[in-house]
Amino acid sequence: MSEPGGSEGTTRRLPVLERTAQDEPRAETAVPVADNGRFWSARRVPAAVVALLLLGLAGVLLYDVVAVRAHRPALRVRRELARALAERPLDDTWVLVGAGVAAALGLWLVVLAVTPGLRALLPMRRTHPDVRAGLHRGAAALVLRDRAMEVAGVQSVRVRAGRRRADVRAVSHFRDLDDVRADLDDVLGDAVRGLGLVRPPALSVRVRRPGKKG
Repeated sequence: MSEPGGSEGTTRRLPVLERTAQDEPRAETAVPVADNGRFWSARRVPAAVVALLLLGLAGVLLYDVVAVRAHRPALRVRRELARALAERPLDDTWVLVGAGVAAALGLWLVVLAVTPGLRALLPMRRTHPDVRAGLHRGAAALVLRDRAMEVAGVQSVRVRAGRRRADVRAVSHFRDLDDVRADLDDVLGDAVRGLGLVRPPALSVRVRRPGKKG
């Protein structure tokens, strides 16, 4: 390109802007991460209760051992317990009740230890390996209810969102029920996929007329 006011042989190069692949906007996609399971609850209250009970029992037992070593009589509770265990047979009612209570408490502690808890929090797909996100079941139910109310013919909606299934109960005051149900299946199916959950819940949609139970 010739420069105005210059000689014919003088040319000026215009800067060329090159766009690399790094400058291209990248869409957020799910990152394949092994840990996409449920969130684990800290369970501070059960842990604190168990710790306090064990601390109290250990303190009482240590005091009793020290008293016996100091040539003092053992605690009356331990003497009575030892005598009762020695005299009562294994099929005694109170022995069975005590064993059942201890087994139930132990089973409860095992269940708390091996289950994650936080059932109301639904894990979402990761878009970054260092970030985890969750959606409360109440918030998911609210989103589905709002989307269902956009369908023509729907008068009211009640949604109960679970970890595996979302129950939708709609009331339609006009239009054919089959048409309303088909529209709800399409709209809510898109809404569930838009939540970005690791395990999208299955939909259970029911539509009825006002004044009828179903």
